Amino acid sequence: MDGPARLEFVDGAVDGPLRGVIGSMVGYRATGAMPSLHRGVPSPSLTLIVNLDTPIVVGEHAGALADGSARAYENILGSLHVRPAYVFQPSRQAGIQLALHPLAARRLVGVPVRELSDLSTDAADVLGEGIRLLQERIADQAGWPQRFATVERYLLDRAGRAPSVAPARPEVSAAWRWMVANRGRGRMDDLARHVLLSGRQLTRVFRAEFGVTPKAVNRLIRFDRARRIVQSRVLAGRAVRLADIAQETGYFDHAHLVREFHGFLGCSPTDWLAEEVGNIQAGGHRHGEDLRS
Repeated sequence: MDGPARLEFVDGAVDGPLRGVIGSMVGYRATGAMPSLHRGVPSPSLTLIVNLDTPIVVGEHAGALADGSARAYENILGSLHVRPAYVFQPSRQAGIQLALHPLAARRLVGVPVRELSDLSTDAADVLGEGIRLLQERIADQAGWPQRFATVERYLLDRAGRAPSVAPARPEVSAAWRWMVANRGRGRMDDLARHVLLSGRQLTRVFRAEFGVTPKAVNRLIRFDRARRIVQSRVLAGRAVRLADIAQETGYFDHAHLVREFHGFLGCSPTDWLAEEVGNIQAGGHRHGEDLRS
């Protein structure tokens, strides 16, 4: 391995017509790092990764590389998922990672979220040859601002040329926004009343759009907020008091929060921080932080 490890994360500003459609756009580059296994964190957004280095190897479990079930992708489109994707990180990697609002999937991708794989798929299988051309264009560009601008133009052009696709049902959109506004702390019977559907009807139409239940997304939104608070404490150099974070985010107690970490990530908050503290301190894990509705 040549030279010290370097981690670089650069935020791309998202403004104008893509505001609220793209939650975040982050350029990343790592060189000289120790090869490792990274847990792709479940979040209430879709993930698009435009790769600028060697193919990205992803598995559904930690032993996927050893048992041969891991897959290599040139570019990745990740759907809503409630378990981690295991990413095998080499010593060198680079790319642009975007968080896409699930309600914008029909407009940007052309299909509802439920038609996507629950973890990761090759982006070209859904987005076509255009994503490979985008990859080639940004690979030839010198800096992150030019690359970000090229990605934005690609998404705007794609949205403008997308075939006419009916939007999600208004009850589904309203349900999603209600859960986000309540930070994942709302009750499902209150949500059903808000959108004027029975609980069973709400689950049926929501699953038809997103492939998961509203209860699962509600849990995911709350977990996502708790995880962000954990990492914000680390960045600020403050103590991570899980009992306080559990109370702030609406969990019953510290043990409840720990169980949700195990449920979504397969490990405790302490173990996750031990794995990811370097990425967090370098500015990583900001995926989707601007999606608020």
